[in-house]
Amino acid sequence: MHDVRAIRADAAAFDSALARRGLPPASAEVLAHDEARRAALAAVQEKQARRNAIAREIGQAKRGGADTSALETEALALREEIAALEAEAAAAEARLTHVLERLPNRLDAEVPDGPDESANVVLHVHGTPRPAEGMKQHFDLGEAMGLMDFARAAKLSGSRFTVLMGALARLERALGQFMLERHTQANGYTEVAPPLLVNDATMYGTGQLPKFAEDLFHT
Repeated sequence: MHDVRAIRADAAAFDSALARRGLPPASAEVLAHDEARRAALAAVQEKQARRNAIAREIGQAKRGGADTSALETEALALREEIAALEAEAAAAEARLTHVLERLPNRLDAEVPDGPDESANVVLHVHGTPRPAEGMKQHFDLGEAMGLMDFARAAKLSGSRFTVLMGALARLERALGQFMLERHTQANGYTEVAPPLLVNDATMYGTGQLPKFAEDLFHT
């Protein structure tokens, strides 16, 4: 999530970064919520300081036998005002988070500008591509060899899925095993088997929420 301090320091640069993604400016809304939050917190601190001062005054007045009813009434009013301001700050914080967590990351400076993938730039080419004329698509080959079943997958899951069978299913499993063995044995990684279900905080921390909330399964 974006650092509001960086937006506060250079709102124009933040909006320019959003424009590179084809998004409208957002700094004004962000800073409005941020200012509301900061103003409420500043007011809380000011009233807390007054409440602390009243507490001292009440102590001194009681030791001197003076009437403290007015001070106690003010202290009670301050407590209510502080609670209202804290709620106001929390609401502004929630609004600020709601805006920031839905904004994409900034693009790297080397990413080319453009409306879609047509503006992508080829950085490296390895080898010489073979001509595509006469070549069959992988799904045509898979079905012809009896290794891919799209009709059965459509019944199970819907379109754009396939059931892998036989040698192709074993190949997929072998590739996963090869990747794990390669990285754990040769590259020093530690194999980890995390839980299959995680909480909202985990999904939020890995960027899956809130953007992909509609695409996730939950219990």
